[in-house]
Amino acid sequence: MANNNIGPKRLVVGAGYGLKDWLAQRMTGILMVVYTVTLLVSFLTGSNFSYEGWAGLFAQQWFKLFSAVTLFGLFYHAWVGVRDIWMDYVKAVGLRLTLQIATILWLIACAFYAVQILWSV
Repeated sequence: MANNNIGPKRLVVGAGYGLKDWLAQRMTGILMVVYTVTLLVSFLTGSNFSYEGWAGLFAQQWFKLFSAVTLFGLFYHAWVGVRDIWMDYVKAVGLRLTLQIATILWLIACAFYAVQILWSV
């Protein structure tokens, strides 16, 4: 009896988070599209195209929250994409881990900075 590793009894190996991250990227992509459309509609239907008009839009609590959620979605979307690039193309484990940690730290710093900017308006 030969073990050809084909069919329903195939041995599946790997990280095991492919479907979850694929769905997360699609959902965060949809969130970013909805946010972009909302921002465009707000811009195109607005009459005050000055700094005060934009500050007024971002001063609303719902828009700050929507912006923050979208940015966190963007950061997670970026993490999944960049992590996959590191896993696919960087074969040295130590270098790959270093790049992944640097990416995580950079995205966390961006998240803190984004929240600081949003809540300063």
